[in-house]
Amino acid sequence: MGTPFVPEPAQPQLTEDDAIGRALAHEKVDDWLARYPRRTLTDEAEFDEDARVWTVKVWSSLPDAGQVALAKVDDRSGAVTEAWTGPQVAWKMARGYDGAFGRKINEPWIWLSFCAVFLLGLADLRRPLSVRNLDLLVLLSFGVSLYFFNRGDVFTAMPLAYPPLLYLLARMAWIGRRGSGSPARPLWPVWVLLAATVFLTGFRFGLNVQASNVIDVGLAGVIGAQRIVADGQSPYGNMPTDEGEECGEPDADGYVRERIQTNGRCEVANGRGDTYGPVSYLAYVPGFLAFGWSYEWDDLPAAHFTSLLWDGLALLGLGFLGLRFGGVRLGTTLAFAWAAYPFTQYVSSSNSNDAIMPALLVWGLVFVTSAPARGLFAGLAAWTKFAAFLLFPLWASYPRATRWPRGQLLFLGGALLATAIGFWILLLEPDPLHAARVFWDRTFGWQLSRPSPFSIWDWGEYPGYPDLGVVQTALKVALLVAAAALAFVPRTRNVVQLAALSGALLIGFELVLTHWFYLYIPWFFPFVAFALFVPATVRAVAPEARQEKPSGERPVGDLVAAR
Repeated sequence: MGTPFVPEPAQPQLTEDDAIGRALAHEKVDDWLARYPRRTLTDEAEFDEDARVWTVKVWSSLPDAGQVALAKVDDRSGAVTEAWTGPQVAWKMARGYDGAFGRKINEPWIWLSFCAVFLLGLADLRRPLSVRNLDLLVLLSFGVSLYFFNRGDVFTAMPLAYPPLLYLLARMAWIGRRGSGSPARPLWPVWVLLAATVFLTGFRFGLNVQASNVIDVGLAGVIGAQRIVADGQSPYGNMPTDEGEECGEPDADGYVRERIQTNGRCEVANGRGDTYGPVSYLAYVPGFLAFGWSYEWDDLPAAHFTSLLWDGLALLGLGFLGLRFGGVRLGTTLAFAWAAYPFTQYVSSSNSNDAIMPALLVWGLVFVTSAPARGLFAGLAAWTKFAAFLLFPLWASYPRATRWPRGQLLFLGGALLATAIGFWILLLEPDPLHAARVFWDRTFGWQLSRPSPFSIWDWGEYPGYPDLGVVQTALKVALLVAAAALAFVPRTRNVVQLAALSGALLIGFELVLTHWFYLYIPWFFPFVAFALFVPATVRAVAPEARQEKPSGERPVGDLVAAR
């Protein structure tokens, strides 16, 4: 019996030099490579016989430059089908893939519909040139930056995020100083806003279930919950990696994500999924218990459940917050604002963990007059996203900076309880002290030195862009000083000031972040919404603050609702 005939692979029509020449002649590649001295550049091309595609790579020998261009050339037509330069080479999320974050929410008609409803429901239509309307437009203006991000233009997208951040920082600082809300008059009856909120909530649910995706953050949450519940492990140092034997199919780039792990299972890799706080993974436990996990990056219903759960808790929390400190109208307004704001739906449609921290902080404001409850919710939020630690001095000293030390000790007690709730998972490991070191290395240790092109701070490696590291460091120091100073000033703070200054700190944190993203906007949105939409006639101060009012100060109640 003869040996079966195996046809020889077809020879490429282009030579390696031809493929490289076509890639380097591409307008985008040529424009970027012109930034580098020619003598520092080296290139190579590899041919994929099955796909009949040449992959062309270019490196620069300049310090920290590395690979600077990547292109794919079709062997049959000679056309350049893909061209990636600068940050797009190493960061796929910088390439502007359609719907990579949130799928359908990025469609113009859906995004603009959210914007229109948000504006129509909250704008002061009687005074088109009012500050209220400017505030709303600024909140929506992050969409301009997102538009360029979705087109893969990082160097235009990122700078456009800073003007609205700076404006909102200034507004929160101003309101934090004055301690009162907006004089804007309501337009719509409460029942209209309530009906719109109910409709939007249903629409958001459907959009999440039917037309969204789960990014790696949501996958990490599900894996972490599985490790805790099913494997009895801490997530830290136990995430599936891509170092084992391949057990899945390669993607379009030839990368196989599914690997045999040390536990013997074939699991999808997410090696850096253990960078979040422990409460973030505990928040996914109910979803995992309800839906489990297939060990693949499939539809991940547990992640959808968790996203919808915390999105709903944030909405309800804002409703109760407004109800307590402004009555039914403010409660309905704040719930509507969360439901209509497109970036909260962007988080929901990406099924990330970015609604958990703001939801916890909102409920901390709901129970703001209880120092232990305040500490508990602040602590849970901080062990979800570490940015919330900035709020501790401010929240611990509410309502009077001079009430030492009883209030601070009660707040600390609540925060310690939150820490115990989060960190019991380290006791699942044989050596808890080693597990604590692993936790530090995988979270703070990595995040403090994390490189990223998604801000202006880490662009020094790209020719033509300044190194702003010194400026960033100075701003970080200023932020920490400001956070500490808010433990002492203002001497007395009401809930409006507490919310505004909390928003200012979180915005300041995002301003100095090396890795900033649009999913982080809902971190500060509830505080901004409360500070901007609370009526000027509402001044909410805790009862214990009234008891120590300075002489001549007119007392105000814990709840003075707008009439």
